[in-house]
Amino acid sequence: MACRQLWASRAASYFRISVFNRAFSTVLKDLKYADSHEWVKVDGNSATVGITDHAQDHLGDVVYVELPEVGATVTQGEGFGAVESVKATSDINSPVSGKVVEVNEELSSSPALVNSSPYNNGWIIKVELSDNGEVNNLMDSDQYSKFCEEEDSNH
Repeated sequence: MACRQLWASRAASYFRISVFNRAFSTVLKDLKYADSHEWVKVDGNSATVGITDHAQDHLGDVVYVELPEVGATVTQGEGFGAVESVKATSDINSPVSGKVVEVNEELSSSPALVNSSPYNNGWIIKVELSDNGEVNNLMDSDQYSKFCEEEDSNH
């Protein structure tokens, strides 16, 4: 029986069919979300950026995170790095514009932090914002939850 389940799971993965779909992903109330599945936490003129629980769940086990250089400029909606998992490589887009002031160096040796703690220890960059108003272009937690439900129902 276990052998059949393993075969079915592998076959489903090959055909991109979700077998063990989680009922929900964690969405935190105090964050803003991009439709490319990045989150941002704004504190004054500073912002912390990472990928959402929904994104890491779909990616699978993260094995490498490409980080930008400190001092690099990021632009809302444009890529600044990548996340490589056992399933795929995915670009990371910035939900805000500004200058990178810190990168999570811990991800170089422990990329799986993106999976185990996407909103805490798995943050990716910290940015000095160039336009605080851009945050208004992002989704709140309720909008993001609905967005994910609709996106998943279309797959």
